Amino acid sequence: MEIKSEVYQGQFGEFTITEDDRFSVIIYRSALAIAALCFSLGTFLVLSQPNNPEVLNWVTWLYWGFVIGLGVALWTIHIYLELLHRVLQIFWGIGAIASVIISFYFPEPLAIALYDHPIALIGVGFMFAALTGIFFKETFCFSRFETKFLVPLVPVLILGHLVNFLTVAIEQVFLGTWAVLMMIFAIRKLSQEIPSDIGDKSVFAYLKAQKQKAA
Repeated sequence: MEIKSEVYQGQFGEFTITEDDRFSVIIYRSALAIAALCFSLGTFLVLSQPNNPEVLNWVTWLYWGFVIGLGVALWTIHIYLELLHRVLQIFWGIGAIASVIISFYFPEPLAIALYDHPIALIGVGFMFAALTGIFFKETFCFSRFETKFLVPLVPVLILGHLVNFLTVAIEQVFLGTWAVLMMIFAIRKLSQEIPSDIGDKSVFAYLKAQKQKAA
């Protein structure tokens, strides 16, 4: 039995949403959920047991779960501007490579290395810039209250630690707030209608046609 796809009217014509489109959105949201869960658990462990070496080793593994989840999300996210999409993916790649280098260069767990050597955030910070890009996209497209706070919060915390103008107490509050808001964001995404994350496919088709004409 053939299943008919609903026809949508876009800015540049009609389009349909395929099962592949829906599957990519499910992957995107699942990857975001994994990234948020890993980040939130890692944050809880760091804030609750900052001096426990075994716990900090677990935080390192959770960080890599966050990295992988974010990478998959950036691969499957729907963004109209291809250049912006590629920039966010490149930022993720720079941050991932920097994280690997720091893990091998410093003997302490990754979380401690980043905290004790803020200069390392120059490389790893690209990872969080890519994450902020997702928050910005979600704010622009859906006006989510949690991402409105996360867009400025993430860079302020990263830059604040890098140049040492935030107190430890403020950093802890910001980090905890980040973890909570990111979990709220990921949970709310799971119940959002799938077509809204796919966007107007006629715009993608138009931009692709324009690119082919210019080639």
